[in-house]
Amino acid sequence: MEICTKCKKKIVKPADSCGTGYGTDKDNNKVCYACCAENDKEQMRQDGKTVLYLSKSKDKVPVHQLTNWPGTLKISVNYMRTGRHNIAGVRYDVWFWFEGAHWHGIQYGDNTQLCHCKRLKKVN
Repeated sequence: MEICTKCKKKIVKPADSCGTGYGTDKDNNKVCYACCAENDKEQMRQDGKTVLYLSKSKDKVPVHQLTNWPGTLKISVNYMRTGRHNIAGVRYDVWFWFEGAHWHGIQYGDNTQLCHCKRLKKVN
């Protein structure tokens, strides 16, 4: 039986996926998916930058979303712009809010979902 090192609860393997039910932190401790989201939020607060996954909707009504690796942290994208990139071909810029701060993210190319996100400076 695996125990989350952060919340001390039993780690449960999701029945509907091939996931393990846990991730590992920087010290290689097992952390449940819910605590992975809390760790990612804390890292965003402290560093002001992170890498998330950008999922782009194919529907007529675009609903773009940023998530962490297990999908327990979900952030809605407020605005997305598609542009050109000299090497990757396409570039996606996204803007979103996280805990009252405005953030910007960039994904290069269509062969990845990695979105490099950074908190924007406050404008007075």
